[in-house]
Amino acid sequence: MLFSQLLADLPGLLALPDRDTAITAPVSENAGAVEPGGVFLARRGASADGHNLIAEAVARGAAAVVGERSPQAVTCPVPYAQVSDGRAALGPLAAAYYGYPSRKLIVIGVTGTDGKTTTCTLLHSILQAAGARVGLISTVNAVIGDETLDTGLHVTTPGADEMQRYLARMVEAGLTHAVIEVTSHGLAQGRVNGVDFDLAALTNVTHEHLDFHGTWEAYRDAKASLFRMTATSRRKLGVPKAAVINADDPSADVFRQWAAGVDRALTYALEAPADFRAEAVTFAPDATHLTIAGPDGLRVPVRTALVGPFNVANVLAAATAASVLLPDPATLSAALTEGLATMPPVPGRMERIDEGQDFLAIVDFAHTPNALHRALEAARTMIAPDRRVIAVFGSAGLRDRAKRRMMAEIGMKLADRVVLTAEDPRTESLDAILAEMAEGCRSQGGREGEAFWRVPDRGRALAFGCSLARPGDLLIACGKGHEQSMCFGTVEYPWDDREALRAALRGTPLLTLPTAQSADQ
Repeated sequence: MLFSQLLADLPGLLALPDRDTAITAPVSENAGAVEPGGVFLARRGASADGHNLIAEAVARGAAAVVGERSPQAVTCPVPYAQVSDGRAALGPLAAAYYGYPSRKLIVIGVTGTDGKTTTCTLLHSILQAAGARVGLISTVNAVIGDETLDTGLHVTTPGADEMQRYLARMVEAGLTHAVIEVTSHGLAQGRVNGVDFDLAALTNVTHEHLDFHGTWEAYRDAKASLFRMTATSRRKLGVPKAAVINADDPSADVFRQWAAGVDRALTYALEAPADFRAEAVTFAPDATHLTIAGPDGLRVPVRTALVGPFNVANVLAAATAASVLLPDPATLSAALTEGLATMPPVPGRMERIDEGQDFLAIVDFAHTPNALHRALEAARTMIAPDRRVIAVFGSAGLRDRAKRRMMAEIGMKLADRVVLTAEDPRTESLDAILAEMAEGCRSQGGREGEAFWRVPDRGRALAFGCSLARPGDLLIACGKGHEQSMCFGTVEYPWDDREALRAALRGTPLLTLPTAQSADQ
């Protein structure tokens, strides 16, 4: 396409190029990744200014540049256009390059602090059971037809250009629906700009990411912006705009306000009055049984391999969204029954690790106070009343510091034994992080060396947790889940909690790198 065509519907366009040119490669804000014939997006960043890299991008073959400075303020030998906000422009530019793929799909966005990945995976499975050709983009992976792609190590929502590329591949593969996990970072950083959503769903809003958003209200409003995007984005023929809201969440009314303008707003809840509720819930160590109760007398008994009350809420969120997309009651009932029963395990979410030991071993991604609370509650339902829960977890460096003490307090209240350890300390002192968490344990009456321990090396911590376990107990490693690395300093070292727990169970613990970060315990 021509550069002028790429710019035709771009919001915030301040200055047009003085000439046109053909664009034959994608848009990129990484000068080192620009392809010949592509467009380089230059913007001011927190630590660098992309306008200083225009020459490098052109040398690599950039056919045109979009930037935030005026044309008179840059030296650019190729066509140059000015926009008011480069970050906001990347998504629409990428969408235009790929032919606006989200306009050719029914797009569902799921946001919230906890449960996003599981809810997305549940909905993906339900829609597949109904015969829909549906793709999935989550922080774990992207599923496009029969292909599964890794979306990264420590990741949020994929970048705006990657997001449009994934959606374009879905269109090329003949898919009709896309389920997208949408994080608060992704919304605040414009990573889903240019995506025309049809349905927005909320899991919950709890304490997290205040280091990035500044205040809890700003964090909440970042998530709520998905609902405004859904209500105001381009409409598709015959596709209603809808919102799905957790009525149990204290912010439910705020999300209803942000969703004003959708055609349908549905609620689900475990406790509050709602359109969709759970009845006859029973928990077993390896499954949950419940009846999904909805409008017009809908009653669907289902079984899921997911455990714990929080996963009942995730099931309800997915079922409520599915009711919009599958309006025929018979089709919906059949899809819920099959989709929930056959959904594959979500990597790193209450994932069992079995090396023949005589106690349960679980890996879970719980890295927020609310998620840890829910994971430990679920763990308690999986064992006999006289057995113990042993929790191994940490708290990340350069992130919301308030949650360190909160998580330690929750661990001490709900687990019988707590092992505090590394979880991405980054450039902070790991010993200092663990000291803050130890104070949280002590505040709940925990005595170090009896009820809780500090073991900085995560591999040794998992092995120590295993040594505490008795037959019938449950050991749960929280905080890392599916992630494939651990950050010390500014380096991401390979790390997989599932493999590390397997090694600990076998008696050959893996050691966290670098071991010099803290003294051996």
